[in-house]
Amino acid sequence: MSDEQPPLKEAAGGGQGTAIQDDTSRLVVQRLKGLYMDRLRPIELESHFGHFNTAALTASELEARPQVLLVGQYSTGKTSLIKWVTGIESNFFDIRPQPSTDKFMAVVHGDEEKVINGDAATCLPELPYSGLSRFGSTFLSKFQVLVQPADILKQITFVDTPGVLSGDKQRISRGYDFKEVCKWLASRCDLILLLFDAHKLDISDEFKEVIEGMKGEGDKCRCVLNKADEIDGENLVK
Repeated sequence: MSDEQPPLKEAAGGGQGTAIQDDTSRLVVQRLKGLYMDRLRPIELESHFGHFNTAALTASELEARPQVLLVGQYSTGKTSLIKWVTGIESNFFDIRPQPSTDKFMAVVHGDEEKVINGDAATCLPELPYSGLSRFGSTFLSKFQVLVQPADILKQITFVDTPGVLSGDKQRISRGYDFKEVCKWLASRCDLILLLFDAHKLDISDEFKEVIEGMKGEGDKCRCVLNKADEIDGENLVK
């Protein structure tokens, strides 16, 4: 990487406000990517760092928009929260009282609505999901990327997850390692929202395992108590 770099204020251009901030942010990301790819990544590959920690990052992962991962048991409002924040009305959002979402779905920005299936999404260089291919074809059949033109998605990406199940039989029937997939996504996301239903605070063994797998990402985690306005203060404290 060349030692001669343009000063940040010049690279930001003559725009004002948000435009300057966006240009500066892009330049910072490009410089950090250059440092990582030229200096750190070769060391990680040579030392097989990925065998005992997270795998080396790709260029698309480094350049990706900030990502928010939503995890919780079924019917805790994960998909509804994404729908509300983004203002998106889409038939691809399946919201019902009973367990409905059985896929991992990344909601990203694009010019028009479309769905990219998992096997294709992991091959596209503009998406930061190539690392998910390690989880096999069964998982990829349960992973989709939903492209939407919502303005907020120009700044942030949301990753919806299937409702966490209870009981070993249901977990085995997934056909892939749910905990490890969540762990991989958590390591790449910038914020993790753990959603709970105020009426059903008991959590399943699988949810406990998922949370345990994310313990190294504790500084990113935030707990969201959904439907808290439907119960009184005394019961909420309990």
